Amino acid sequence: MWALLVLAGAAAVSAHLQDLAFDRQKVFRVIPQNDKQVEIINSLASNMQVDFWQPDSVTLVRPKMQADFRVEADKSSEVEDLLKESGVEYRVLIDNLQAALDAQFDSKARTTTHSYEKYNNWETIAAWTADVAAQNPDLVSRSVIGETYEGRPMYLLKMGKSGPNKKAIFMDCGFHAREWISPAFCQWFVKEAVETYGKDTAMTTLLNSLDFYVLPVVNIDGYVYTWTDNRMWRKTRSKNAGSHCIGTDPNRNFNAGWCTLGASNKPCDPTYCGSAPESEKETKALADFIREHLSTIRAYLTIHSYSQLLLFPYSYTYKLPSNYEELNSIAHAASKQLASLYNTKYTYGPGATAIYPAAGGSDDWAYDQGIKYSFTFELRDTGRYGFILPESQIKPTCEETLLAVKYIANYVLEHLY
Repeated sequence: MWALLVLAGAAAVSAHLQDLAFDRQKVFRVIPQNDKQVEIINSLASNMQVDFWQPDSVTLVRPKMQADFRVEADKSSEVEDLLKESGVEYRVLIDNLQAALDAQFDSKARTTTHSYEKYNNWETIAAWTADVAAQNPDLVSRSVIGETYEGRPMYLLKMGKSGPNKKAIFMDCGFHAREWISPAFCQWFVKEAVETYGKDTAMTTLLNSLDFYVLPVVNIDGYVYTWTDNRMWRKTRSKNAGSHCIGTDPNRNFNAGWCTLGASNKPCDPTYCGSAPESEKETKALADFIREHLSTIRAYLTIHSYSQLLLFPYSYTYKLPSNYEELNSIAHAASKQLASLYNTKYTYGPGATAIYPAAGGSDDWAYDQGIKYSFTFELRDTGRYGFILPESQIKPTCEETLLAVKYIANYVLEHLY
């Protein structure tokens, strides 16, 4: 009982810390019109703590590009004055971040147990991986592919009817800790697979013919930290030699143009590439697993947020992939499928041009390993809520994304190589 009280007390304290942390913080959207205005945004970011939401680093901001960033409460009027004075077009997306954070928990499913329509903490997700495998032994098995920096097991679910020589699709969620809608989708996908197998022809065919590897959360330590200490945390939680700054951006940590465009070699930056490719235990475990299963994995899907984009290689170079036409037409058709449900508009294309250049990403790395169907989803929304999408949007977001994922999976099944 005492231990429970201590835990409850700790949870209350951490919740209180978060309350204090984000009260009256604002999220701004700016659209600099020229290089001079880009310079203004750059100097603003170098003079105070600015957390870039989109793009994920100030160095990527270009003229006519929408940029979203979060500012400390005591600096927001200063920022607003500066933007007004310098004539930079702006609006306030989120007026009080804490209020928006509280409002994100708007699900009707206020249970303490696992729910597909609310955000689940890591303990709940970990227990769910065991349950879903135990309850669906013919369809789901669970394994551990490695452990995180802080020693948490990385659970992988393998889904599909057992059969000889099956090809597979690998899907992961939760690369960036604060993108909570991402792990929610991996859980939803598993739910749909087990609940509709034998009922929905398309899903049944997919699971009979292919295996799906689903890694519900890549960056588990970071995800835990967003629940206990800092909802806006992005990176892993590893210590960096010679720096007080913690963590590496796991999606800049792969050996694909590593640490060149759109990645930073400074440990304090949000896009820090790490001390070497696969320096993070999490990215190494993921890469090792894929390398070990290269003979069967035919597609790689990685789920991020936000921006409503469907991206394919490359992000580390402006060079187009050899099967560009094919990837582009798949992305076009999958985006159309996605929009058919709630009319949610997605933009698609190669990462470097459709969003911004970023080296060291898992999708480019997988593609360069020979997995020719490699896609990154950036889920809802386009910035109204950004990383703090309300729980009431989990179901529609997952339903529409599932249509696109099923389209891609079906295409892969019909074009096995």
